[in-house]
Amino acid sequence: MTRRTVQNSHFRFKDTPDQTGRTILITGANNGLGLHSASALAAAGARILLACRNQQTGQAALERLGQLSPAPTDHRLIPVDLADLASVRSAAEQAIDAAPRIDVLINNAGVMAIPRSRTVDGFETQVGTNHFGHFVLTDALLPALLATSAPRVVTLASIAHRRGRIVLDDFGFERRRYRRMTAYSQSKLANLLFSAELARRSAAAGLPLISVAAHPGVAATNLFDSMVPPIPGATALMHAGLRVVGNSERGGALSQVYAATMPDVRNGDYLGPTWMFGIRGPVRHSSRTRKARSEELAAALWEESVRLTGAHYSPLHAERS
Repeated sequence: MTRRTVQNSHFRFKDTPDQTGRTILITGANNGLGLHSASALAAAGARILLACRNQQTGQAALERLGQLSPAPTDHRLIPVDLADLASVRSAAEQAIDAAPRIDVLINNAGVMAIPRSRTVDGFETQVGTNHFGHFVLTDALLPALLATSAPRVVTLASIAHRRGRIVLDDFGFERRRYRRMTAYSQSKLANLLFSAELARRSAAAGLPLISVAAHPGVAATNLFDSMVPPIPGATALMHAGLRVVGNSERGGALSQVYAATMPDVRNGDYLGPTWMFGIRGPVRHSSRTRKARSEELAAALWEESVRLTGAHYSPLHAERS
């Protein structure tokens, strides 16, 4: 089977289509990939809802977007802690109050390779934040997304999904030995499976919603900081090395901006760099593992996520008209 090519194989932020009149919610828009994406989209005319845990850096990002927007725009800062499902649901309510119609949701925020810990709701923190938090947020924002004519949900995955293994009855590593990257890879595989299953269920319900996944390659973001030894200068050195081997933060954000805006994006796509096994390069249609392509595993993960979080996705149950 021949892999599709992207419409713009040299995509840069300046190529972002006009976003005037569109509202885009981005989790983790206060730094890293989220901030670069928010900046590019605001410069293209979009109204940005910045869903952030750190309100201080979120406020700085909000001010930056105001300076980048080509016209006065009512960007909003919304507090959210993805490791607390009550906070997620509250954030969704605030977002809908501010914008009853949301054109794009970018599930960008996440944690990586952190020591073992638990979310407020008792989940292992990496899968709890990266997957369950966004699973509930997407469900809660569906009414606002479906109020628009061509809504999109972009979920950030990772090439780390290739080493991921979903254990439905042991998300929390009660029986398995906890390893930081094993837990991260599980959460990123979950992101990719969720995105694909949302695409299938949206299509089956006859809804216009497009669900697409993206990955940044290996980008020089602060996600890697938890893995750096406490040696003076080590973090700066690591970031310099990542920029040489992989993508810069700005380059890493290109795939999710493409996924959020370009007209050739289709339901179920997975976009990201493909050079050096996905480490770097321009935006392309990316490959996924056999596990990530498993419709049976995706459906089972969906049902277990519904059971554990109480998310219902009721619009997806409507019969095709």
